[in-house]
Amino acid sequence: MKNKLSIALLESQVFKSGRSYLEKEGFTELFPPRVVRASGACENVNTLFEVSSNKNFNWFGVPEKKHQAYLAQTGQLYLEAFVPYLEKVFCSGPSFRAEEGCDNRHLTEFQMMEIEFAGDFNNLLRYIEGFIGNISKDIVNLPAAEQKKLGLNSESIARFAKVKSVFPKITYTEAIKKLGLNWGDDINSKKEAELVAMYDNHPIFITRYPDPMWDHGKEIEVEKFFNMLPDKQTPGLVLSADLILPIAGEAVGSAARVNDPETLVYRLTNSKMYKRLLGMGGNIDDFAWYIERSKENMIPHAGCGFGMSRILKWISGADDIKQAVTFASNQHQII
Repeated sequence: MKNKLSIALLESQVFKSGRSYLEKEGFTELFPPRVVRASGACENVNTLFEVSSNKNFNWFGVPEKKHQAYLAQTGQLYLEAFVPYLEKVFCSGPSFRAEEGCDNRHLTEFQMMEIEFAGDFNNLLRYIEGFIGNISKDIVNLPAAEQKKLGLNSESIARFAKVKSVFPKITYTEAIKKLGLNWGDDINSKKEAELVAMYDNHPIFITRYPDPMWDHGKEIEVEKFFNMLPDKQTPGLVLSADLILPIAGEAVGSAARVNDPETLVYRLTNSKMYKRLLGMGGNIDDFAWYIERSKENMIPHAGCGFGMSRILKWISGADDIKQAVTFASNQHQII
């Protein structure tokens, strides 16, 4: 119980620091729904948990049509809808992923903090650096007795003290060359660790991933969300970035967003995600509200999702993500 108490206190501290940074930067907290249509999905709709109040998933009471509802994976699209009016918004809450198996990096339910704001890709990277940097700084500045209560030793504190205000950045194309991979390959957790080690085990960004809408002349493993903004300077790539943390791996997924309604619909309906959704019985209606809202007053914007459990894994130094959170939710607890 003593160890769990330290984890609980550490979790509280990390969320407090993250929220404090966002509020200081002028972000307004919103509260998106957690029972949603497929608009609450990330790249892979196949990992959505479908929900209902009865066995035939018809709790809407419309017998001639099956309306599907899911546990949300992200509040991104809901946040995006408010950017034209509030400029900077964020949310905090659970993300549900029905991924197969159990390993030391994934949870069935985990906490995310997400931001969307009026701005560009460079602003986005600075906010991520600020968010992670603020968490590190706050922990370093705690009294030694408080650090001990969080289960952190002097080695951990020294690691956070080394976190720079500007993180190393490497493009996807540069990263796969360094790692000896083929262009279009996914960068798995083992390769992420190798890459971070090349940068003195400091948090790093991998930027400008392959555009899923581009004809690359071959099938590629990397799959990104449909509304990531193409990089005008480098056709075939999108303005996206993953933050890779030592020990934890990918902890933040981010991108500048498409803000033209016609382009948005084209990218959605031609995405792999949409094809999977059709196979599940879904259709464009799942995104109708988002598409209509994008026609109103959408402006250039960007955003990201902070995987708080991965951040906690990095801070605590835990080998297993289930040891980095107070209440771990995974298949091993459900089966």
